[in-house]
Amino acid sequence: MGKDVRPSYGLGNMTDEIHSECFDARQSILGEGPLWHPLRQELFWFDIINKRMMSRRGEEPSSWQFEEHVSAAGWVDEETLLIASETGLRTFSLSSRETHLITSLEAENQVTRSNDGRADPWGGFWIGTMGKSAEAEAGKIYRYFEGALTVLFDGITIPNAICFSPDRHMAYFADTPRQKIMAQPLDDRGFPIGATRLFVDLSAEGLFPDGAVVDREGCLWNAQWGAGRVARYAPDGRYLSQVSLPVPHASCPAFGGAQMTELFATTATEGIAAPTAQDGQVFCCTLSHQGQAEPAVRLG
Repeated sequence: MGKDVRPSYGLGNMTDEIHSECFDARQSILGEGPLWHPLRQELFWFDIINKRMMSRRGEEPSSWQFEEHVSAAGWVDEETLLIASETGLRTFSLSSRETHLITSLEAENQVTRSNDGRADPWGGFWIGTMGKSAEAEAGKIYRYFEGALTVLFDGITIPNAICFSPDRHMAYFADTPRQKIMAQPLDDRGFPIGATRLFVDLSAEGLFPDGAVVDREGCLWNAQWGAGRVARYAPDGRYLSQVSLPVPHASCPAFGGAQMTELFATTATEGIAAPTAQDGQVFCCTLSHQGQAEPAVRLG
């Protein structure tokens, strides 16, 4: 979006607003893909533009550098992640740093890279692609499941907000420039069935949906680029509350912590003419709501 703005705290209901604090002060140009590993009790996230993955486990920070853009991950076991890059889905060993290609992802397309992604409740992995310069409708949303990569949606410009309801009947996603979050019914194997429907239309408020996650009550938490907030919506799409960030470009939330009541949010310096020291940091707050633990990705 590229707008240099500071958060507008007039959005939503001020009485339903929670403020967040810095969790990790390292700055990302484009922070994305936060993943709380339930076995390791460790938060992983990505700086897409700088081609690196970072983590924090207690007070211990870590960082891994890659040769191409990386954007999202799921966990396979305690030592292995499935990482989405601009050319493929790869396993990555946290101990040895060895990688293994599972499937190519638009490897022949020099225009695109991966963006938002998340493991689904069946052990699959949904991943979106987009143009490196956000070329219109250059991307798709795929599902990796039982060894096969399937296109679910095409003509996507900036895929975001991929997440799943706790009853496993609904997936959500957004094409950010369209300013709408969509809901997609799923069959018993986790594939789309029936028509996609509108979940939340943010266009009237001038808001842009970025990454999202669903809590145990079935409410969706959506990071909104340029608005400095993560907003909570009921299963019927009603606005409920918000977590406010001290920076504008909120990019993606994730639940974590021992009780799954910590809400983390990545942010970005991208599109800000004069970033502050806080832009691009990861923020966190403690909630009265519990998130869902991310399911493991099953390979093959």
